[in-house]
Amino acid sequence: MAGAVRTGGKSRNQYRSAGNARTYAYVDGTAVRKLEAVPARRTAARRPEPAPEQRIRERQTRPASQTTRKNRERALSMNLGYVMFLTLAAVITVFTCVNFLQLQAKGTKLQKEVTALETQLDAAVLENDSDYNRIMTSVDMEKVKDIALNQLGMVYAKKSQIVTYEMRNSDYVRQYSEIPSE
Repeated sequence: MAGAVRTGGKSRNQYRSAGNARTYAYVDGTAVRKLEAVPARRTAARRPEPAPEQRIRERQTRPASQTTRKNRERALSMNLGYVMFLTLAAVITVFTCVNFLQLQAKGTKLQKEVTALETQLDAAVLENDSDYNRIMTSVDMEKVKDIALNQLGMVYAKKSQIVTYEMRNSDYVRQYSEIPSE
């Protein structure tokens, strides 16, 4: 209970709670009188709870029963099966970690190789493009046309020499024999 206030007059009741004990104070006017604490009720069955350190000390000093001692010994002992299980678990864990690290190192190595090969490919493509451009700029198409017409005797095809046909499935044509004339 936080407090009770009486309306009217100068009197005021206050309740203060400290643990299990209640303190009652009566204020009359501006002068405050000394507080008289009301003793806390104590029950015979309930005693204050000791601190955790004190409880541990009490347990250690108390004599343990035979069953309790056996349970403690069994909990602290490690039999062969338990040791084998822990050893197997540790070996599997170490094997898994080593395998993971090896795979990670292999992945890093392969990634570096891929990067090196991509760099080589880029260099080869650049070199190939520059060679192609150099060759194409060195060839004079007008000179080729002049040599074909004047020195080799080539002529442009006439309309009657051009044969048109439809392609069915293929992207290219193989000519096994002469095209028949109509």
